[in-house]
Formats: sequence, structure tokens, C-alpha cells
Amino acid sequence: MNISALILKLTGWTVDSGVVPEKKCIILGAPHTSILDFLVAFLYYRSQGGGKMVKCMVKKDLFVPVLGSIIRAMGGIPVDRKNPTRMVKSVINEMEAADTLHLAIAPEGTRKPVKHWKTGFHLIAREANIPVYLAYFDWGTKHVGYFTKVELTDDAKADMARIQQLYAERHLVGRHPKGYTV
Repeated sequence: MNISALILKLTGWTVDSGVVPEKKCIILGAPHTSILDFLVAFLYYRSQGGGKMVKCMVKKDLFVPVLGSIIRAMGGIPVDRKNPTRMVKSVINEMEAADTLHLAIAPEGTRKPVKHWKTGFHLIAREANIPVYLAYFDWGTKHVGYFTKVELTDDAKADMARIQQLYAERHLVGRHPKGYTV
């Protein structure tokens, strides 16, 4: 048992699945209501041997001395949310340049409750021709993993409605339950 698996076990988490089987993909993670979701997801993927291939977008404001180095070492990619077009193009370029890359994204875009999830991942996946998987960290049951691959269409709005429905059917609980609206 590696250290990440041990930490998850000691904190009561159960891992339900391994690493996504694709060389390149986007992994959506929900519900995202706490900064600790990042840590649980990181430990989950590391415990399954996927730590080197996974990256996640983190708002650039957190990349301050010391903390920024830690986030970068954990796979964080600084993004400027004020310029979504440049951010999406940058991520697409990174996807195309990598041999193996699993990009973890919180579709809610924030830890606060939102009605409409962000669709930037849809554009990235379609442009880079990579699949999308749905993952979760359920604080109600303390289970973490991924549960399905989603085939995207040209209709981002319809795809997002279907994705949110798939998440709603799982009855997931965020660390801060009032912060999760699906």
C-alpha cells in the first residue's frame, strides 16, 4: 500500500475505481465545494498509480511563493479565469503536446453553488479529440472514483444537461452540501 492509499484509508475514504484507461482525457470532478476536494482527488489518483499523468487547472491567484510550488508539484496548472479564450487555447496546446495527460476539471468552476456549470472542458475535449470521464468525491459516503465515459456531441448545452443529470442520479454530497447544486 502506498502512502496516498494509506492516507485515504486512515481518513475513511474508499476508492471505487482505478485510473482512467485512456492516454489522454478530461476527467470532470464533482461535487466541488471545498479546497479539500483537490486533495482527495489527488490522493485517489496517486493511490492508483496515476499521479504523474494527472493535471488540474487551478486559479493563478493560488500560485504564490511556496503554495504555488506545492500546487505545481501536485499537478496544478495555473489558469487565468479572466481570459477564458486564452485559457482554453493554452490547455488545448498542452493536451496536444503531451503523450499522456489526464486533465481534471471541476465543471462547476468554483466551490460556490452555481446553476450553470462551465462548458470550457467541452471545447477542449472536442478540439483535442479526447474523451471525457465523470468522477466524484462523495463526502456523504466517503467514496471516490470515476463512473462513466461520456460521448460528446456538437451540442455543448445538451451534453452539459446530460452530464448534470448523470451526476444528479448519483445523489452525491459535497463537503459543504449547500454548495452543491446539480
